[in-house]
Amino acid sequence: MGLPVFDVDMCAEDMDKMATNAMAAANFLKAISHEGRLMILCHLASGEKSVTELEELLSARQAAVSQQLSRLRLEGLVTPRREGKTIYYSLSDNRPKQIMEVVYDLFCRDS
Repeated sequence: MGLPVFDVDMCAEDMDKMATNAMAAANFLKAISHEGRLMILCHLASGEKSVTELEELLSARQAAVSQQLSRLRLEGLVTPRREGKTIYYSLSDNRPKQIMEVVYDLFCRDS
């Protein structure tokens, strides 16, 4: 699957759709453009984790983890689930996992 060909003959409707999609893609990329958020997504790609588990995995304070989770939640990349006093997070859909697989292949594999 490759990129489509964009040219000056595109109709206005297709150009508008492309602009809307570009905005959504830019927001998605901004949301993951932080090493802490990338690490959270890496951990969540393997399954649901509690905030406490993420704190331990990241060796980070609860406030920092919560701040990054809040941004990921705002962008619709993660979904919270409460069980008693514990909040668990999981990926909202497969997009973050797909991106994390590409990032891993480009930057982590065989390094």
